[in-house]
Amino acid sequence: MRTRVLVVMMALTGVAAVAQQAQTPPKEATGNLPKAKSKEEAAAIKKITEAKTPDERIAAVDAFVTGFPDSVFKATALMEAAEAADSKSDYAKAVSYGELAIQADPQSFYAMLLVSGELAQHTQKYDLDKEQKLSKAENYVNQAMMIISSNTKPPAGIGEKDWAEFKKDQTAAAHKDLGLIAAAREKYDVAATEYKAAVDGLNSPDLVTMARLADAYNKTGQYNDALTEANKVLATQNLNPTVKAFVEQAKATAEKGLAGKK
Repeated sequence: MRTRVLVVMMALTGVAAVAQQAQTPPKEATGNLPKAKSKEEAAAIKKITEAKTPDERIAAVDAFVTGFPDSVFKATALMEAAEAADSKSDYAKAVSYGELAIQADPQSFYAMLLVSGELAQHTQKYDLDKEQKLSKAENYVNQAMMIISSNTKPPAGIGEKDWAEFKKDQTAAAHKDLGLIAAAREKYDVAATEYKAAVDGLNSPDLVTMARLADAYNKTGQYNDALTEANKVLATQNLNPTVKAFVEQAKATAEKGLAGKK
């Protein structure tokens, strides 16, 4: 599941604050936070922020979009529903809500990256529309990267430092999605390059992407690099059992490949 991004948090919690009559932005923020047009709208968004389960969040978003179809927060709310669907592995709904968010805000690069990642990860080798879905995912990533690079000024309510870190993480996420797309096309040399760019660009380690990088290295015969990456992941405490099993296999493959070269 993707971590909720700073922009989404700032937008939604900012509106929740309206409902609580606490509208003071953080000290480092610039400009004015968006505001709800009515107490009813603020209360509806507060329900989204306070939802305790993915299904409750999705229901709250549906109610909000129905009740306030022209809200400035429509795209943000739809992204909340997309992430909620993603968190419960409902790929179809995640894509659907993500694309609705893009329709509501054609500059929503985060929505583009969520949708592209979902498409890449869930496109199967023998899908009849495989290349159509992967091309669509690739187009979303390319659009997202153009928007990210062109947005030099932070949105209202977000500080320069937070914005720079957010853009850096989202650029890395774009490279990760390009890696997923390349892997789905079985172009593992390209996948390795993109995963490496993602790993190097993130503000904090992404163990899953590091594991995918080790796998891509193996599939291109770069066993030393695969072993190095696998060992980095395995050195992590409290490693997710699924990730651990995957990386242990990658390490074994790398060691076997190196032994065969002797």
